[in-house]
Parts: sequence; structure tokens; C-alpha cells
Amino acid sequence: MLLFTVLQAAVASMEIAKLGAVLAAAIVVIGASLGISKIGSSAMEAIARQPEAADGIRMAMIIIGALVEGVSLFAIIVCLLVAL
Repeated sequence: MLLFTVLQAAVASMEIAKLGAVLAAAIVVIGASLGISKIGSSAMEAIARQPEAADGIRMAMIIIGALVEGVSLFAIIVCLLVAL
């Protein structure tokens, strides 16, 4: 009887862990999309102010966007591994 109770508690906590992992993945996606949109809007503002520096700004924007996307991908993978 005690083993059955312990197993029920373990299953219940796993369901909560899966829910937490899914919510964390959703938060990561929202944060990454907000970050990339902020990068894009700031880059467009900077290019509008200094059109001659457009190439450097564009390159920096692409690099920073790729780094944000890479970190968010790692976070989503960790969240999905926890959910399994």
C-alpha cells in the first residue's frame, strides 16, 4: 500500500514537471521573439539615423539575432528533454 502511494505521488509530480517544462518552453519562445524584434527595430532605427553605417549595423544585427536564436533553441531542447 505504501509503495502504491509513493508511485502515485511520483506520477503526479512528473505531470507537474511536464507542465512546467512546456510552460518554460513557451516563455523561452516569447522571450526570444521579443528579443529578436527589439534587435530588428533598433537596427532599423540606427540605419535610419546613419545610412552610411548600414552594412555594419546589418551584420551586427544578424550575428546577435543568431546568438539569441541559438540560446533559445538550447533552452527549448532542455525543456523538451525534461518533459520526456
